[in-house]
Amino acid sequence: MDIELLPHAGVASFRIGMHFDEAMAAAREWGTVANHPDERPPGKFVVAHEEFRFTFVLIFRQDESLNSIEVSRFRNEDADVRVLLEGLDVFRTPHEELQQQLEERGHPVEENDLGFDGLPDLNIILANTSSYEYPMDDDGDPMYYDYVLVSDRITP
Repeated sequence: MDIELLPHAGVASFRIGMHFDEAMAAAREWGTVANHPDERPPGKFVVAHEEFRFTFVLIFRQDESLNSIEVSRFRNEDADVRVLLEGLDVFRTPHEELQQQLEERGHPVEENDLGFDGLPDLNIILANTSSYEYPMDDDGDPMYYDYVLVSDRITP
């Protein structure tokens, strides 16, 4: 299964700006919504895909419009799933290689001291935020990103 990151638009079937009720209908096709069924925006709503053990977090504004989507890396390393940005697998391409390929495509990568890398022209953030034991390099650092945020805007 391929999950497309669509800069300025959304992720998979979730679209930035879509209404809460429409997003919840799409969420049921992906997995289980962890929030209480009566809960409404603003806020975060977690959608768990059980088979591949990954999550989407849908972030809504007060007006019940979707403004950001977070995707967390699958915990099943054998999962037949790819999270793609312009055809690049963001969770299986070593992060240094991914950064280089993105920059070669004209997308500057802004690193910071907060632990994430921003792609300001795409309104995307990539990070390794998990304590889960994903593959490590020889220095003991995570080899891959495990988190991506696609948003309507990225603020410093």
